[in-house]
Amino acid sequence: MTLANKITVARLLLIPVFIVFAAYYSASVSAGQEKVIYRILALITFATASLSDALDGYIARHYNQSTPLGRFLDPVADKLLLLAGVVTLSVTNWHAGLPIWFAVLVIARDVIISVGVLIIHLTNGSARVKPHLTGKICTFLQLSCVCWVLIDFWSVHSRPWPLDVLIYLAAALTLSTGYLYLRDGIHQLREAGHTHPDPDAP
Repeated sequence: MTLANKITVARLLLIPVFIVFAAYYSASVSAGQEKVIYRILALITFATASLSDALDGYIARHYNQSTPLGRFLDPVADKLLLLAGVVTLSVTNWHAGLPIWFAVLVIARDVIISVGVLIIHLTNGSARVKPHLTGKICTFLQLSCVCWVLIDFWSVHSRPWPLDVLIYLAAALTLSTGYLYLRDGIHQLREAGHTHPDPDAP
């Protein structure tokens, strides 16, 4: 296994570590005995995992370590890390956490896209996932929401209004990108004739 792949695997292993630290911090807040050390450890873990994405990409490109396993694991690790951040900061008791509806929206979009890709792959034999600029902006905004909550040590009683604005912007992009990917998937099925009635059917 290449060094780049080992870093990607390490990023995957850091995800449960982040969740544990975030959960311990939440429990301390709920108990009325906030232990900031757990929050700091959660922040460090998430930051380390995020930065490792750039590191393994750099190593893979500049040291000829790109492999099929790495090309599969890298986006999976990125997506799981982002989902872990969104979901964990929505369901745990952080002072200025994310709303649960935001996590549900993010999960629903990813599930719909994944199911759509599977359906197209099973019917067509392959699925084309066309990247959209709005998709990259959406990911950036979602990640920004997570990072904001992690580094906001000052908002105790409620979320600051700029964070609420950021959350709604990310939600709007999540919906729009979900629609774009859904539209592309339906277009692929139409091109292959899978949305037309079967002429041989009785």
